[in-house]
Amino acid sequence: MGQHDQTVRNAEKLVERAMKGNDASHDAAHAFRVRDLALSLAHEEGLPSPHSMFVVELAALLHDIGDHKYVREHSEEAMMVERFLEEEGLEESLKQKILGIIKGMGFKDELARTEFGKFPLEFGVVQDADRLDAIGAIGIARCFTFGGSRNQALHDPQIHPRLNLSKEQYMKKDEKQTTVNHFHEKLLKLKDMMKTQAGKRRAEKRHNFMQDFLTEFYEEWEGRA
Repeated sequence: MGQHDQTVRNAEKLVERAMKGNDASHDAAHAFRVRDLALSLAHEEGLPSPHSMFVVELAALLHDIGDHKYVREHSEEAMMVERFLEEEGLEESLKQKILGIIKGMGFKDELARTEFGKFPLEFGVVQDADRLDAIGAIGIARCFTFGGSRNQALHDPQIHPRLNLSKEQYMKKDEKQTTVNHFHEKLLKLKDMMKTQAGKRRAEKRHNFMQDFLTEFYEEWEGRA
C-alpha cells in the first residue's frame, strides 16, 4: 500500500471517529457518499492525474469535519483536519490545495462572494458532489433529519422563506425557520450553482425530484391530495 493509499485509509478512520456523534444528515455515510460522487465526477470530467484524484478524495472525505453547525469556530475540533494533514506528513502544496477546497466550498461562503472567477477542477468536483448529496431523494431525507435534530417545524405557512439571503442571515441560529423553507432558501438553488458539466447533468434529475416532492407536500398539507 502506497503512502497516499494509507493516508486515505487513515482519513476514513478519522471521519468515522470525528462524525459519529452527528445526526444522520452530516454523518460518516454522508462523507463517504460525497467521496464516491466526487471521484465519479472527476472521472467524467477527465481529471488529469492520480495526484489530482488524491486531492479530490481527501478533500471530499474531510470536508465536513469541524463544520460550524456542530463545533465552535477555532475550537480543537475545528482544527482537526489541519492537524491530521500535518501528522500525515503531506507536502505543503498538497496540504494547501486540500484545505483550500474545504474552506471554500460552503454555501454560506458563496453567499458572501461578490466575484466568481475560475476555479480548479478539483474544487468543482468536490463542491458539486457535496451539493448533489444535498438534493434529490437523499437530500430530502437529510434535510428533514437535520430539521428534526433542531426541533424545527416541518412547515408553517405564516413563516415565509428568506429569499436573497446574506451569509449572516443564513448562519443566524436564533431566527425561527421551517424545514420546508430550507428547500427554497438553499436546496432549489443548488442546481444552477453546479460548477462542472458532470455535476449539472446529475443535478437535473435530483432537482426535478425535489420539485415533484414539494408539489405533493403542499397538496397534502392543504388537504387537496
